[in-house]
Amino acid sequence: MSKLFMFEKPQGMRDTLPELYELKQQVKKAVSSEVEQWGYKSVQTPTVEFNETVGTASAILDRQLFKLLDQEGNTLVLRPDMTAPIARIAASTLKEAHRPLRLTYDAPVFRAQQYEGGKPAEFEQVGVELIGDASASADAEMVSLMVSSLENAGIPSYQTAVGHVGFVNALLFEVLGQETRVEEFKRYLYEKNYVGFRKAVDELPLSSLDKRRLYELLRLKGGTEILEKAEELTESAEGKKALSQLKQLLEILADYDMDQNVMIDLNLVMHMSYYTGTVFEAYSEGLGYPLGGGGRYDQLLGRFHHEEPATGFGLRVDRLTEALGKEKKPLASDLCIIFSRERRKEAMNEARSHRSGGRSVVMQEITGIQQVDAFSAQFQEVQYFIGTNGNGGSGS
Repeated sequence: MSKLFMFEKPQGMRDTLPELYELKQQVKKAVSSEVEQWGYKSVQTPTVEFNETVGTASAILDRQLFKLLDQEGNTLVLRPDMTAPIARIAASTLKEAHRPLRLTYDAPVFRAQQYEGGKPAEFEQVGVELIGDASASADAEMVSLMVSSLENAGIPSYQTAVGHVGFVNALLFEVLGQETRVEEFKRYLYEKNYVGFRKAVDELPLSSLDKRRLYELLRLKGGTEILEKAEELTESAEGKKALSQLKQLLEILADYDMDQNVMIDLNLVMHMSYYTGTVFEAYSEGLGYPLGGGGRYDQLLGRFHHEEPATGFGLRVDRLTEALGKEKKPLASDLCIIFSRERRKEAMNEARSHRSGGRSVVMQEITGIQQVDAFSAQFQEVQYFIGTNGNGGSGS
């Protein structure tokens, strides 16, 4: 490799240094412990999957997939999300397992980024999937568990938005009448490009009434009063059904005492095309992107020839650590024993004794240290076994 690229990393890939790594581990442990208390069991899937199955089912754009070939010429992908691999497991290995099925994961996913994007191409997700339950209670469990996970992780200030893909699809199709145009306007909503949305509305040959309905869609954010305004905008059975499901969801969230943490956002659209019903996202003050989100995807398992309802969510570990706003302070290790060659055995016995008591111990021969004071400053406690007199000293 040329010297030009010796210290470079592939586009979107990042190093994680010890301080940030420790913070990420704390966050993952906090979320995983909360999820475990709700009865979810951990699964692990391969980093590499077949493109024809997980790659196409993931709903990630083809240009964002990392592809490679195996020895037999099959196209493989680095998993771009975790929902599709777990759907594969549920439809195959766990096909006969009792439903509802509650699964959780903690894994990195891979999505290629454009050079000007500045986004990570590899990031860790912690999430859950609830498979085989079509009820509003399952949707409410997802929202409540996500909120509880954020609280257990210590996120100081957050807001959860809840919407319904069925309502957005119904209203847009009522007004626009074409699937192509519906998808175009959904993309504006996903990107939160409301200026572009309004400009596109202005350019359409629609009646003033229909244009007003589209403008009003952008205003459907707030409390329960939003649902009444939404009912005035849609005439379709699909739109009415979606709003009824949201009302049920809010009633259950009130029983969870979670309704104060939730805002209704009826123009919420997710980037994954497989969502079919309730969707939700979590935001933190000061961040311009969601901490995570999820929703109902009742048709995804059908792609693996085992159709059944499902819902879930995923949280971005990197964004959780950013939301915590904690300064990444240098890590101070527990104990270091600095020894000379003639007292190596004595130092080893001392280290063994401390480790058996649960302490973390670094052993370092003094001849390998360039600057003793600077090296010692990394530790909470330092013990010295130097010379031949048999007396060990300690410092902090």
